Amino acid sequence: MILRHYQKELSEVGFTIINNIYTPAEVQKIAEVIDAVDSNKPAFRKSKDLFAIRKFLTEVPAAKEHIFNSTLIGTIDEVFGGDYFLVKSIYFDKPEESNWFVSYHQDLTISVDKKVDIDGFGPYTVKPNQFAVQPPLNLLEKNFTIRIHLDDTNEENGALKVIPNSHSKGIYRPEHIDWTVEHEISCNVPSGGIMIMKPLLLHSSSRTTNKNRRRVIHLEFSNQPLPAGLNWAEYLEFN
Repeated sequence: MILRHYQKELSEVGFTIINNIYTPAEVQKIAEVIDAVDSNKPAFRKSKDLFAIRKFLTEVPAAKEHIFNSTLIGTIDEVFGGDYFLVKSIYFDKPEESNWFVSYHQDLTISVDKKVDIDGFGPYTVKPNQFAVQPPLNLLEKNFTIRIHLDDTNEENGALKVIPNSHSKGIYRPEHIDWTVEHEISCNVPSGGIMIMKPLLLHSSSRTTNKNRRRVIHLEFSNQPLPAGLNWAEYLEFN
């Protein structure tokens, strides 16, 4: 298996980086599709520090064929198997002058279509046109996230910092991080590369210091059905 190394690293460390998933021309095409969209829609968030599109592939459907190229699909199939589907997509654009940062956290919620009282699911949070709920831990443990980098990203322009192997420790509150035994790594990813990570991996993002732009497409995947009455907010089969 060509990608066995990445599969092993993801399992043991909680993340892995794979370069050259997209050619420079493919990156440019994805960027052009995004730039052509009307950014005044309700699902778009704009500020001096961040431009984001929630439900990205729903709002920008023309991007699907360029994002799910044969290299990405082949990577997903080989590392995870063919039964996974997309359940969440967000586009982040961190501008050159951005001071936006995110402190250490785990991704403990999934996006769903409504609030339903179901054992093991809760609490709920609500954002504009979107519900999020904390599911049972075993569901999160089987999910994974792919972050597609449209720009070179390092510790100077907001690359994710992570705590290796923190995904294997269940719910790990940031205030309980023991820095005498833990250490952080900057996940530097070149343009056209991807970072694959587990939702329970503790991660953060720093402010930009080198005034270089950082555009990332965040995709979450699952192979788990939800209980009757509850549906994923987004759902896309890409094979």
